[in-house]
Amino acid sequence: MAETYPINIWINEDRLKKLQKAKLDGMAKEMLAGLKVLAVPNTEKQKDEILKLFPMAKFDSATTKSIELLPKDIKDRIFDLVVKKKNLNVMDEFIKLQTKKK
Repeated sequence: MAETYPINIWINEDRLKKLQKAKLDGMAKEMLAGLKVLAVPNTEKQKDEILKLFPMAKFDSATTKSIELLPKDIKDRIFDLVVKKKNLNVMDEFIKLQTKKK
């Protein structure tokens, strides 16, 4: 299986309720002291597109192999798309939506 590069979205109570409603709450993983995170996977191509679209973002190649430093509103939009589609594999659609805006 190809390696994936997640965008980690922290799950608060409000987000957890939305995930439960979409029957995706099992996808959130416990990280620190009961806090949960939703890891939205990206292929290498998607990772490169995200880094190009959002220059403030960084790829942590040393430890987590994840895409970091995305603004909160971007992560909110990704989360909303996950809930709407009831699926974690939303990044192709998210990237298309972002490139239409530019």
